[in-house]
Amino acid sequence: MATVELRFSALPEHVRTARLVAAAVARRAGVDEAVLDEVRLAVGEACTRAVGLHQHVGITAPVKVSLIEEEKQFSIEVGDEAPHAVPGAGNPGAVDDVEAEEDEMGLAVISGLVDDVEVTAGEDGGLIRMTWPTAPAVLPPV
Repeated sequence: MATVELRFSALPEHVRTARLVAAAVARRAGVDEAVLDEVRLAVGEACTRAVGLHQHVGITAPVKVSLIEEEKQFSIEVGDEAPHAVPGAGNPGAVDDVEAEEDEMGLAVISGLVDDVEVTAGEDGGLIRMTWPTAPAVLPPV
């Protein structure tokens, strides 16, 4: 298993770089060329969401992106450190209902682009894990 980790300041101008790195690593991992635009768009959406959450809550910690090459699949994890409301926990400073609505819209876009998506969120932040199948490397004939 090979992993590339990327951390960037929660600024919108860094999202483009994250998209480009994700597409390059996905290509190298064997993700189908026809799917690379979806990878770029999904990573852009997930990173934009994380940047927005950090900025809204005033968190200076970097956004974390892990690009994970496993056997027969490639995964991207985008993590934020914004506290998400946990029912019954009374989270002061957590993402409120207005942001939650915008958050749902971003997650809907990601779900439309990626078949295998896992979203986890809690008081210490959230994580979006997106997974795509990879093709085995085909060696050219000798």
